[in-house]
Amino acid sequence: MSSIDYFDRGHDLNPARAALIDVATGESYSFADVKARTEQIAAALTRHGFANQAQLAIFAPNSAIAMILLLACWRANAQWIPVNTRNAVDANAQYLAYVECEWIIYDRSLEAQVDEMRAACPKLTNLVCIDDLDSFIGDTTPADFIPPEVDAFGNLDELVGIIPTGGTTGPSKGAMVTNLGWGTMIETAAQEMGGRTNDPVSLVVAPITHAAGPVALATMSFGATQVILPGFDADTVLSCIEQYRVSHMYLPPTALYSLLGSPQLGLHDMSSLRIFILVGSPVSPEKLRIAVDTFGACMCQCYGQVECPMVISWLSPETVAEAATGYKPERLASCGKPTRSIQVALLDDDGAEVAMGEAGEICVRGPLVSKGYFKKPEATEEVRAYGWHHTGDIARADADGFLYIVDRKKDMVVSGGFNVFTAEVEAVITQLSQLRECAVIGVPHEKWGEAVHAIVVGDGLDEAQIIAHAKAQLGSVKAPKSVEFVSEIPRTAAGKPDKKALRIAHWGENARMVN
Repeated sequence: MSSIDYFDRGHDLNPARAALIDVATGESYSFADVKARTEQIAAALTRHGFANQAQLAIFAPNSAIAMILLLACWRANAQWIPVNTRNAVDANAQYLAYVECEWIIYDRSLEAQVDEMRAACPKLTNLVCIDDLDSFIGDTTPADFIPPEVDAFGNLDELVGIIPTGGTTGPSKGAMVTNLGWGTMIETAAQEMGGRTNDPVSLVVAPITHAAGPVALATMSFGATQVILPGFDADTVLSCIEQYRVSHMYLPPTALYSLLGSPQLGLHDMSSLRIFILVGSPVSPEKLRIAVDTFGACMCQCYGQVECPMVISWLSPETVAEAATGYKPERLASCGKPTRSIQVALLDDDGAEVAMGEAGEICVRGPLVSKGYFKKPEATEEVRAYGWHHTGDIARADADGFLYIVDRKKDMVVSGGFNVFTAEVEAVITQLSQLRECAVIGVPHEKWGEAVHAIVVGDGLDEAQIIAHAKAQLGSVKAPKSVEFVSEIPRTAAGKPDKKALRIAHWGENARMVN
């Protein structure tokens, strides 16, 4: 199956059901409306010379039309090129040039940025403004659309998109995601999220041009209505949950922390929630416990990455709820158990599996894994050593198979010859209720090479109290030697803590930020 087949599966359940509700504009589209509009756009693209499996960038803030365009992209069997509105213009231009993209559909408010990107990308020659979409479509009707041919295997090796990696260690690489991998992700995610209500409603808050688009497609496959917000605002999210009886929601941990700190918390009915997924970075176990008390037995987590999207592992709402009540509470720090869609092993640097309870790199193989990096065979070969895809994440596994991510391989601090996993330190520090966020890095130290340094958001505690709390639970080696108080922690366009930027403040622009 291709991506659009999963939308059509949801459409066939009830064509008259609302598929998209745009909160900002008040517009609503049924599944039938969306199907017809995507067929019109796909037909127009073909009529204007768009080739099967050509690349198409979509550059727009969250809206119903942005979601329609993404679905139309897949109906035309295009290779989706995500362009994040939160990125710097030069970063987007660099990526579009790298993947040699020729087509872009964009929002009028971003026209100046598109002009800059076009100047830097000679092959970007086909530009369509959303405001001009009707004239681009012309008089075509859904009957004009002829779906691309598929073979008996459903063209499983064709690309759904070339999706940028985070680029935390340099320019983003393009992960080539196939129909097989995308379909495996959607089927697995839908199996975990579906069947919990007869009236599924999903709140879309995170950027559609990032992971929220695929999550929306997974929920649409079982008929969920998508309520779309232009961006995150804690009070608005809480209000929308009650107003639209939201059952499914997807947010990063930082957004959860904002919800928990909202003065509107407790003033709205949250009883409709069935699935509240936390993704993107580890969540504080203590904040997760509080979230269960606040939002109910709907909190869950999944773990994945662009090269192996979304569902390497799953931590179910039932498991989280049990842990929050005291049954195996350590599981609040877990990212779950491997799903049925993937084979997972924890390997050392020589490609051998580590003993249970020891830390090793999460390595995976199976249909979920992407085809490789676009025009980067050396980079692909590097992450596919020993016949596995190497995620770069370090984890331990317990006797029941639950995975506990302790760090990114590149984030580990080596202090006095000891390995300190920053995620472990962050989890302990964020137990303190006065602190909203924490990021831990290694900073230069003459004696130890690197010293553990904590950057925190919050007040009511001083440096000595935070260090003493960490030392009591982790010992002196892992406890931070210094604490820095900030109003906010810088983030990447994907919403993750920008540890590269944090390190630069202490190491300068050195390429090697370790001693």
